[in-house]
Formats: sequence, structure tokens, C-alpha cells
Amino acid sequence: MKSGPDIVTFGCRLNAFESQVIRDHAASLDNAIIFNTCAVTAEAERQARQAIRRARRARPDAQIIVTGCAAQANTAAFAAMPEVDRVLGNSEKLRADSYKDGARIQVGDIMQAREIAGHLIEGFEGRARAFVQVQQGCDHRCTFCIIPFGRGNSRSVPVGDIVAQTRRLVENGYREIVLTGVDITSYGANLPGRPGLGQMARRLLKLVPELPRLRISSIDCIEIDADLMNLIADEPRLMPHLHLSLQSGDDMILKRMKRRHGRADAIAVCRAIRNARPDIVLGADLIAGFPTETDANFQRSLDLIGECGLTWLHVFPYSPRPGTPAARMPAVPKSLRRERAKRLRDAGAAAVEAFLDARIGRDADVLVESDGIGRTEHYAPIRADHGLTEGAIARLRVTGRSGGILTGRPAA
Repeated sequence: MKSGPDIVTFGCRLNAFESQVIRDHAASLDNAIIFNTCAVTAEAERQARQAIRRARRARPDAQIIVTGCAAQANTAAFAAMPEVDRVLGNSEKLRADSYKDGARIQVGDIMQAREIAGHLIEGFEGRARAFVQVQQGCDHRCTFCIIPFGRGNSRSVPVGDIVAQTRRLVENGYREIVLTGVDITSYGANLPGRPGLGQMARRLLKLVPELPRLRISSIDCIEIDADLMNLIADEPRLMPHLHLSLQSGDDMILKRMKRRHGRADAIAVCRAIRNARPDIVLGADLIAGFPTETDANFQRSLDLIGECGLTWLHVFPYSPRPGTPAARMPAVPKSLRRERAKRLRDAGAAAVEAFLDARIGRDADVLVESDGIGRTEHYAPIRADHGLTEGAIARLRVTGRSGGILTGRPAA
């Protein structure tokens, strides 16, 4: 019989990791629903509030606890909701005593936070791959982003702790690990010896030789150093798929975003990555309709998809966040933001179809997930319902494509 709270997770992989920490800390709360929120867009907050109201209607007697980035950055709004029993900040949610009797609002100054989720977790409910937190917070101040105010300043997990967590998950049957954080290419700046992300990942793979697959979550293209580039080039256990935080393809917009790279930097980095690992697949975050974006500015973002050879896109129509500099800039009409986002998504969908078609007839090593779907090394979805064990890695011959999903059969 199920016990413990129901946890509703919004947003990023870091939230998914922290939700598992929350699950362990709050295990004694049987009639509770915990919302681990996201603040990356205004829409993410709206969806969280909507889900909270639905939950209260469905379960009037449940204790509703709200935490995560939206609760940290916009505490008053969630505290004012009559459906909410308790609000916890991003630091407080990682402490077991926060789930015992205490103040209704427990939200500290995140900029003073120094701790990270040090609790070892055993696995992830309903997931075939596991996430390992390596870093928390962000020292940059992009003009559109509120996340530093939800996560605090950058701090890194010691390599030994990352190795211990990874080893525990591998012992429990996980065959693929995803390194996650807020700004993981800033990894190590606050640690003795300042080990970078590439150096840390190489040590991790050496110390956990039984781990067959490692992935890296979203990275800042301007922070890719020689160690990380060498790892991309010569480590076969690092999966040939990277996701880049690009946001725009226009230099003026990038400057107004307060990004630290230009269009030429993005193109050069993508070219260098492909030279290092010719079979790699690249994805990117792109924002459509940033304030002051003209048709010409937008066209450069659209062109960037082809010039960088991007496949897996995360496209966001710009969403103003109160308290950020971009929210005070001249806005692009919402309808135009949506239209531009659709054009970017359509270009991304065409790139995905072309990539998937190019995989037909080839073999792929597939991590088998739930519902008969798996993921190839390049993160392409493939139907893997051939009696294969969930969580296993199977070699499949790609036989075709059905929409955005490959089809396959066991390779000979």
C-alpha cells in the first residue's frame, strides 16, 4: 500500500532530483501533497497555482505544501492562497525537520544559502534514468531570468559526494546517470583546486567504472573548457548529446539579455563540438519575442538552428518576470511572441524528423524506459516493447519512424 506524500514536480531535472530528497524527508506525511514548483516562466507559476487549486478541490482534507523556485521567489503569492497550508523555501525543502510541525511560512534568504542536497537517495520513482545534483545556484544575472533569486549563488557538490551518490544509484540498477544543476559549467569554482565540469566527470567515470552511460544536462556554451571538450572527444560513455543554453541568435538581443556569448561564439562552439565528436546531436534553449526583438533579430535566431545544426529545441515565448530588468524593456506583442515561438518549434520539428530518418537502418543502444519506449544514445525516442526489461540497455536495429518516435527490433 502506498504511503508518504504525493509529490507534484514542475520544471527541471534538478527539481526531479530534489523531489526524491523531499520524498525521503517527508515519508511520514501520508495525507499530503507537496508541489515542487518552477519559476522559469510566468506560465510555469500559473500552472502550479492551477494544479494547487485542483488538488484542494479533489482532496479537501489533504495538507498542501508548496516549495520550489516559485515559492522561494514569490512567497507572498503562494502564502496568500487559501488552499495552501505551508510554504517552504528551496533550502528549507531539503531539511527533514521542515516537514514536522513548524511555522506556516519557512522561507529564508536564498542568497545566504551555502548548503546543497547532501542526502543520498536510492532511486527515482517511475524513472529508468537517475539524476545526480552536482551544482546549485547561479552567479550570472541574465536580464530575463529570475532563477538566481530562487536558487541563490553558485555552489558545487564535492567530487567524493557525487561519486558516492552515483555508485549508490548504479548499485541499485541504474544504467544511465544525468549530471544536473542550475549552471553546471560553473562547477567547481568554490571547491579546493577548482575542478571543472570536464575534470569532475572524468574522475567520476574512472571511479565508477560500472556506470555505462553518463549524460550532462544543459550547459553554457561559453563555459566549455578544454577539459570538457576533451571529454566530449574521447569518452565513449559520455552520451553523444548536448543541450546548449543559447537563447538567441542575434548579437543585440544577446547583449540585452546580458548573455556572455555572441552569435559567432555559438556557431564556433557547435563547430568545435562536432569536430571533436562527429556523431553528436545538439539541442538548445531559444527564447522567442524577447523585448525589442525585431523581425531581423528573430530571423537570426531562426537561421541559427541550421547554422549550428540544432536538433532538440526547447523554445520559450518570452515571459516577463517581475523584478527582472527585461520586464522593464519595450515588450513585443504577445501574439507575435507566440507566432515566432511556433516558427522556431516548426523548424525544430523538421530538424528532428530529418535526424530520425537518418537513423533508419542503423543500430542503437537503447535505455529501455516505461510504456515500451526507450532512448538512444542521441536521446531519440524509440519504441522498445519487445519484452525488454525496463532500465536495461538493449541494442536495437532502427527500422522506421512513426511521427516523432523511431521504431526498432532487436539487432542481430
